[in-house]
Parts: sequence; structure tokens; C-alpha cells
Amino acid sequence: MTSNFDWQASYATPRRPVFARNIVSTSHPLGAQAGLRMLAAGGNAVDAAIAAAAVMTLVEPCSNGLGSDAFCILWDGKKLHGLNASGPAPAAWTPGYFHRKYGADVKTPPVRGWDSVSVPGAVASWVAMSERFGKLPFADLLAPAIDIAERGYMVPVVLAEKWMLAAQVADLVSQPGFAQTFLPHKRAARVGELFRMPGAARALRAIAETKGAALYGGEIAEDLARCAKEQGGAMTVADLAGYKPEWVETIAKDYRGHTLHEIPPNGQGIAALMALGMLSHFDVAALPVDGVASMHLQIEAMKLAFADTYRFVSEASSMEVTAEQLLDDAYLASRAKLIDPKRAQDFGAGNPVKGGTIYLTAADESGMMVSFIQSNYMGFGSGVVIPDWGVSLQNRGHGFSLRAGSPNLVAPGKRPFHTIIPAFLTKDGQPVMSFGVMGGDMQPQGHMQTLVRMLDYAQNPQAACDAPRWRFNLQKKLNLEPGMNPDTVAGLQSMGHLLDDIQDSYQDFGAGQFIWRLGDPAVEGYVAASDPRRDGLAAGF
Repeated sequence: MTSNFDWQASYATPRRPVFARNIVSTSHPLGAQAGLRMLAAGGNAVDAAIAAAAVMTLVEPCSNGLGSDAFCILWDGKKLHGLNASGPAPAAWTPGYFHRKYGADVKTPPVRGWDSVSVPGAVASWVAMSERFGKLPFADLLAPAIDIAERGYMVPVVLAEKWMLAAQVADLVSQPGFAQTFLPHKRAARVGELFRMPGAARALRAIAETKGAALYGGEIAEDLARCAKEQGGAMTVADLAGYKPEWVETIAKDYRGHTLHEIPPNGQGIAALMALGMLSHFDVAALPVDGVASMHLQIEAMKLAFADTYRFVSEASSMEVTAEQLLDDAYLASRAKLIDPKRAQDFGAGNPVKGGTIYLTAADESGMMVSFIQSNYMGFGSGVVIPDWGVSLQNRGHGFSLRAGSPNLVAPGKRPFHTIIPAFLTKDGQPVMSFGVMGGDMQPQGHMQTLVRMLDYAQNPQAACDAPRWRFNLQKKLNLEPGMNPDTVAGLQSMGHLLDDIQDSYQDFGAGQFIWRLGDPAVEGYVAASDPRRDGLAAGF
């Protein structure tokens, strides 16, 4: 699996590939180190991923927290398993609920505040993964996070930058509990300052002792529901107590002799599969890797995939079409024919009936590999924090629609459209790579761009991670990362691509983590990459 990779550094970067038999890659070093502690103690990759995920709720609070949602794809040594731990709408949420509170013309639930908070699923995902696949006691997995929450950590560079930007968002910092928890000294934490979360330490202890029950019906749930009632929200203890994550089969698409796996809807992973399905009809490898022709084809395929994704994808039970119809080979071939190699276009949805996030990955020498993602969504999520417990809540409810006829129309117990997507690559039914690229709608775009670099151009995972990226945004404009070849930039403009400066300082061009299996895990092990766009680390032994 390694002979085709170019191992030379192709782009300016502080990172190099990391080789080991047991390995964890996260966007903060303390997360990776927590995972390694579990592996060294006799745990497996699932134990490592849970320990890392718990730490990440503290050391990257802009991106995730104890009130996050999560998804996972894992290889247990024999087969793949998917886990959907996105939470549903509270029982009180109907279109009428929001129209009465916010007016008849409102199109979505609000971006911030209690009425953007659906049931948080991340902690439930840790419990489900541990019970089914873990080796170590669940409480042991949270010990590193408890220690960090109590003693604190020194704030790193990238986190401090994003924290400062978030602190300037008025509708975020005005939410209940936010300033008390995340604005020490009445401002954002600065680089090198010590930051503690004693409330989160208390919550983590309760979660450890009860295997999550404290948050799903116990004392944390009771305080959360009380705060919701006092502050105008609708979440109840019953909403939390009734939640269970769902084990699912992945959806998949072949590309260049490999198979990419994603979690099925209600997430947007299908967009990456559709784009690659279209791109497979072009000889991408014959085009220069950083040239305008290659990037143009990728951009147009992604635009077509997004047109269908945002038209059709929702909770599977409310979709007008199935994932299988969207991934049908003949349908994707017909969509690929719409791509003009010389001209940018604005595509609408087709008719398939006819035809703020953290990502981490861990692998161990027994062959277990875990692709895991959890998120509070838009930079600190809803902004709502239960301060006595340090639980910051996601704003995934904003992903619902209030437009009649929309597949994402809000309903009690329904899961919203989700942006966070873990990914997994196999070849001939065997595991090859666990990976992900965080960052809102950048995620499927990052999946596609990095895979094209590895599978079409033989760039090693770290080089594929380091390379400058493009991002097509929902305003139909294209953002290009600094460092992209000026001739490529000019060429894309000449084809009609509308370029714009990126306005999303939080999610920007995403950040990825990658673990590629080199052969027998107990002999050759793995190679890992960590994105230089974050404070991260790939580490192993």
C-alpha cells in the first residue's frame, strides 16, 4: 500500500508523516496523548478515541463540548460499523413552536440560544462505543480529561485566535452561562494562559461514575432541563432520557480501486461519494496535480453533489429519494456529463428518481481503526452553557427548516441535517485509512480533495493534508486558500469561477487527521498525518 506514495514534502509545512503501530491523531496534542495513555495501558483504539474525545471537549472548546453531537466509523478487525450519535429535536419543537416565538416568516430555528439546541449525543456515543468494543473500564477513559479540567491547560496559538474571534460575536457571548465559563477576566483566553473548567470536571466525574446516565436522565439532565425552562428553552429530562445513538451500516462508493465509506443521511457524507462518483468519469491523474484543469473538474463535481445534497438529504425517513438513488451509477454518470471542462456553471438539483467540529482518529496494532468526529457546530455552538457542569451545548437545531414541504422540516424527535462526517477507506473489503476533515460544508470537499491527491496523484497523507485547498460555499462563490498557484487562481477566474475572500474565520478551509494502514498492523503499522491548520498532533508508539 505504500509503494506508490511520494514521501517527499510537497508543500511548506511544519508537519511530517508519523509512523507507528499504535497511533492517535487529533487537533490538540493533549487529546492525542490521552489516547496513547489508554493504548499503553492495554486498551484498544476505541478506548483511545474515547479518551481523546473527552479531552478535546476541554482543550478545543470553540469546536466541541460535553453537549456535542458525534458520528463514528470503526473497523473492529473484521468489519465496519457506523454510529450515528446526532440528537433529535425536543418533543416541543414543531413549526408552530418557532413561528409563535419568532414570527410567521422565519425560515429556520435561530442560530444561537436554547431554541438552537437539539439533544446532545456525543457522551452517549462514548458509552455505546465503550460498551460494544472497548477493553478498559469506562471511568478510566475519562481520567485524563478530569485531570485537565481540574488542573487546567495552557491555551495554544490557533485555539486562542478562534476564541478571540468568537468573543466578538455579540449573540454568542450574550447566551446564558457563556461569559461565566469562556470569558475569563471578561475576555477570551490568550496564548499561554492557564484555563480551567472545574464545572466540566464535576460533569465528567458524574458521567464516568454513571456511564453517561447523569446526562441522560440524571442530575446533569435535571439541571439542564431546569435551566432550559428558566431561560425560555424546551428541552426536558424526558427528551434526554429517551435518547439512544444508532448503529448503522455505512454507505459507500468506489473510486480508483478503493471504496470510500460515509455515514448515511441525516449527514452530508453522501456529497463526497456523489462527487467522487462523477469524478471517476474523468482521467484526473493525467492533469497536473495543482493545475486549473484538475481543480475545475473537482469543483464542478462538488457543486453538482451539493445541489442534490441540499435539495434531498435529511433524516432518511423523510427523504423523497433514497441514498441508493442518489448514488446510482447511471445517475452519477448523467450528472458528470453536465460538467464542461472549460467553463464554470451554476447547477440545480437533478432528478435521481430517474436513475466548529473536532475530528480524531486512532488505530492499534491489533488492527482496530476508529474514525470519530464530534461538534458543537458554529464556533461554541449555541453559546448556552450549564455553568455548574461546564456543559456547552451544540446548535444543531439550526439545521432544521421551517419551510413547509422541506425534507428537513422540524418535527418532535426528528434529527436535523448534519454537516459532521467521519470517513473510512477500504480496498477489496480490507481497511486502508480512517480519516476526516472538519469544517462545516468544507468536510465533503476536504474528503474529496485529499482522496484525489492520494489516489490519483500518489501524494502521501501528510502532503495531501498540507496542500492548499479550495472551498465552494453556499453563496455560489469559490474561496481559495493562500499559497495556491497564482496561475491556477487566474485560470479558475478565466473559466468563470466567482472568487471571494472567505468570511468564515472559524471553519475556514477545514482541518484533517489521517491514519493509513501500511500492511500488517502488528508489523508495518500505520502512517498518520495531522493538519497544520490546527494545534494538532499525530503521535504513536
